Amino acid sequence: MKCCAVVPVYNHEHAVGAVVAALRAHGLPVLMVDDGSRAECAAVLDRLAAADAGVTLLRRAQNGGKGAAVSDGLCAVLAAGYTHALQIDADGQHDTADVPRFLAAARATPDRAIIGCPLYDASVPKGRLYGRYATHVWVWINTLSFRIADSMCGFRVYPLDVVVPLLRRTRIGRRMDFDVEVLVRLDWAGLRICNLPTRVRYPEDGVSHFRPLADNLAISWMHTRLFFGMLPRMPRLLLRHFRSAA
Repeated sequence: MKCCAVVPVYNHEHAVGAVVAALRAHGLPVLMVDDGSRAECAAVLDRLAAADAGVTLLRRAQNGGKGAAVSDGLCAVLAAGYTHALQIDADGQHDTADVPRFLAAARATPDRAIIGCPLYDASVPKGRLYGRYATHVWVWINTLSFRIADSMCGFRVYPLDVVVPLLRRTRIGRRMDFDVEVLVRLDWAGLRICNLPTRVRYPEDGVSHFRPLADNLAISWMHTRLFFGMLPRMPRLLLRHFRSAA
């Protein structure tokens, strides 16, 4: 297994340096994907890339959303010869101390996606916490299973030989809907999922780019599309369920 960390960045200049340093301390090469950040953040990313040969920078000319940044990053690291990518957010909410656990799970099961299942502390906004359950229920409906414990956590390891061909043949949500949709479609494709508990916190000075109206509408439309995509797949999904239970 040859793994590279992919970090989508959009105006996270105050937090991204610590995230990159922690990833490098675990021995991971890092690709930062600048999704059209402002000049202050772009300058920080330039300095990080210049200071460490193990840190590279892919720059998008315009902001396209988290999904667009992650998709570009995954395609780039596959082209660079990596077999797996560890995706992690740039805002510092994910516990980088768990990186070795994620990598160990990926090494043990290289044909699976390793997905973070959040353990929240008191910093989590209650509205965000309760709102996640609507998405959980729709994911369970659209996969006819509980295989995906949490589809919204952006801390995960992908096998690139499965996820990149999916990205190339299917247009997947380009913003906050990406993390959810890509997992459902990977599950439909038969990729097995390993759910790992991991601590998640919301820093007091953290930067969130979630747009309550626009992103919730996009996520609702995504669930609708996935539901109608699930219907013709229902016999195969049910057969898979019964085979795994046997």
